[in-house]
Amino acid sequence: MTTLLTERTLVRELAEKIAELAASPENAAIIRRWRDVNGLRRPDRAPVYCRPVGCWAELLPEESLRCADPWLRGIERQFRRQLIKAEIGDDDPVEPCFPVGAAYTINPPNLWGVDVGRHAATAVGGAWAYDPPLKTDADFAKLAMPRFTYLPEETQRRAEQADELLGDILPVRVVSDAPLGATLGNPAADLRGLTEMMMDTVDEPELLHRLMAHLRDATLSAMDAAEAAGFLTPNNSGPMICSDPIWPQDGPITFANLWCMANSQEFDQISPAMWEEFCLAYQMPIFARFGLVAYGCCENLTQKMDGVLRIPNLRIFVCSAWTNLDTVIERVGDRYTIMWRQKASDVVFAEDEHALRAALEDGLRRLRGCHVQIVLRELQTLAGNLDRLHIWTHLAKEAAQRYA
Repeated sequence: MTTLLTERTLVRELAEKIAELAASPENAAIIRRWRDVNGLRRPDRAPVYCRPVGCWAELLPEESLRCADPWLRGIERQFRRQLIKAEIGDDDPVEPCFPVGAAYTINPPNLWGVDVGRHAATAVGGAWAYDPPLKTDADFAKLAMPRFTYLPEETQRRAEQADELLGDILPVRVVSDAPLGATLGNPAADLRGLTEMMMDTVDEPELLHRLMAHLRDATLSAMDAAEAAGFLTPNNSGPMICSDPIWPQDGPITFANLWCMANSQEFDQISPAMWEEFCLAYQMPIFARFGLVAYGCCENLTQKMDGVLRIPNLRIFVCSAWTNLDTVIERVGDRYTIMWRQKASDVVFAEDEHALRAALEDGLRRLRGCHVQIVLRELQTLAGNLDRLHIWTHLAKEAAQRYA
């Protein structure tokens, strides 16, 4: 059994390794690579990024962590994940600081005034199902407008606690972004249910409009409160949206100085016209407040490009494995950055390296002349292939260099 002093020493030793990574020439090149591609400049090669998501249980089993103290265990997990990513070798930038999230209260505590439920998976690794609270027309009257209140004293306490532990190794930086996201389909599905949302587009369109308007207004209200409180911080670091500063040299940070990442996955299966009516129209007022926007995730945007390309301040078009790459190249060209998403199952279950290399080279050959990120996300398992991300990353970087 470890003592608290031993655990603090362990975390500090990990922090020293993170600080060394952050100060390395390789990390400086990674940051420059992202800034160039997102600044619509030509980088030395396309940046390569993988996000393990559900694979962390295989790469870093919970029982391998040594800290028992919950706070220290969380930091240990964070640092070990960063070190594993450095070993994988992708372009995951390491910030020379330790982030501490700003504290705030939410009223009502359950966010929307109703309790969101889910049916749990019946097997290990299985899928959960929605158990939405808005089952009848009358339930919509229960919806509340969430209010967020910044807690400066609690924020300072958290920062001082982290600074006492790590400040001499990694400077502590308080971070705070939008309280609510612009991907309105997530809370809409939680509140109404995905199947019910799809049926509402035809059977109960006014109910769906009512829900989307509520989510839009709540997001805009939360943004107003965040700006008024003055606790927003830049978010142009980290993978995918690492970029040149988009905030002024003086004056408070506003959403006009921040990135917004959003998508429309829950609306993937409806027509472009319905998507614009029930989703994009409600996202647009939110996007208009941000400095730069990245749009898309795993949905197929092939037939919805007209709408996406109307988004104000769009900078990154996310081309999923289901979006037609040639159409993206034709319509997007070099006017925006293309986040070229890989299909996780094709990577994990590829028979050999040849298949991985061939897919990467085919895509990058067609994307030559565009501003490209190569991104592998939404991985839920490595199926026992613990070196698969290492192999894919090596091949992706090699292909990116060849077609730079």
